[in-house]
Amino acid sequence: MQRVLQGNKVQKMLSDKMHEASNRTDFETAAFFRDRIKALSQIQMIQDINTHYIEDADIFALVQHGGQTCVQIFFFRQGCNYGNIPYFPAHSESLEPADILESFIGQFYAGRIPPQTILVSHSSPEVLDLSPILSEIHGKKIKIMAPQRGGRARLITRALENAKLAIDRRILEKTTQHKTLKELQILFDLEKSPERIEIYDNSHLQGTNPYGVMVVAGSDGFIKQAYRKFAIKNKENQPAFGGDDFEMMREVFRRRFARIEQEEWAVPDLIFVDGGKGQVSATLEVLNELGLEIPLVGVGKGPNRNAGEETFYRKGQAPFNLPKNHPLLFFIQRLRDESHRFAIGTHRAGRTKNLTSSPLDQIPGIGGKRKKLLLQHFGSAKAVSQAGIDDLLQIEGISSSIAKIIYNHFHEA
Repeated sequence: MQRVLQGNKVQKMLSDKMHEASNRTDFETAAFFRDRIKALSQIQMIQDINTHYIEDADIFALVQHGGQTCVQIFFFRQGCNYGNIPYFPAHSESLEPADILESFIGQFYAGRIPPQTILVSHSSPEVLDLSPILSEIHGKKIKIMAPQRGGRARLITRALENAKLAIDRRILEKTTQHKTLKELQILFDLEKSPERIEIYDNSHLQGTNPYGVMVVAGSDGFIKQAYRKFAIKNKENQPAFGGDDFEMMREVFRRRFARIEQEEWAVPDLIFVDGGKGQVSATLEVLNELGLEIPLVGVGKGPNRNAGEETFYRKGQAPFNLPKNHPLLFFIQRLRDESHRFAIGTHRAGRTKNLTSSPLDQIPGIGGKRKKLLLQHFGSAKAVSQAGIDDLLQIEGISSSIAKIIYNHFHEA
């Protein structure tokens, strides 16, 4: 216990120093103390929370502070602590903590199997009533408790402390993000601090399986639910194989920004495209066609394609570079790297799908059963494409109308 009390004092001291640095806008120092707090809390979590009080249990601790709500979850299996995850659920301001916890727990176990014991920091009849509901759904007895004393109560206390630290880190990160976005406004001479930034990248392998992607970031970091992927098509609406990066980017922009007129997607305050003068010119063509004026910056990889040598391109301005240790350069690199990661992942997924797909999958009315019959009879999709209608009719289960559909699919101009 003495060790725990000493750890709490150190955490309190570091937290005070973090807030002092943040208040004087020394965000680099504040981030240093934030990371120290995080490291210390992880050490304490391992030392203090691995106890003999429980075997299998999940702990839910809810804290509200600074306009934020955090639900910290600890996972215990066979008496050992298997880590923790903080969540920041969106909710109506009128909801009480127990109501938030009730809704959160119900959603959390919608796709997960709960342990036999669930410990909660806030109790209400509605929270406790989840016990028989979860028991019935999962076919085993599940008990929800809000311990007030003893070892289990101390576990709740530790989880609440971690939830408070998670909120402190989130508030600091958000403050740092706001400062960064303000500096971005100054660097690129924007009318306001950007609330929505869109980053675009393309990926293909020698022109095959081309995809364009859009990554979105804002004051809370990356907005992953707003990410979008675009399978590149040519004029015949078939997969494009040219590998023309400029034309690929034009198509992505036409498809994305046509949605503004339909009021489907928000208008970004700033756009980054992966590339140099050519990509900037190609994308500006589309924006001009659509009558849109949105600040756009090309991020070139530099002469040696090394991080830190990026060149920035804007319409009507000379290209420029930032010092290698400039904080905004690190921020823009993070945006660019995330778009690159998403583009590569999307391309690989599409390539894998194509490798396992068959030309027969594109024929209307040909499901798995008929596809199997065709392949068993002819041996390959290519052989099916060369078969005549009479050949197709030799297969049991292929009617005259289906045979015509298959034949026409491969032979119509």
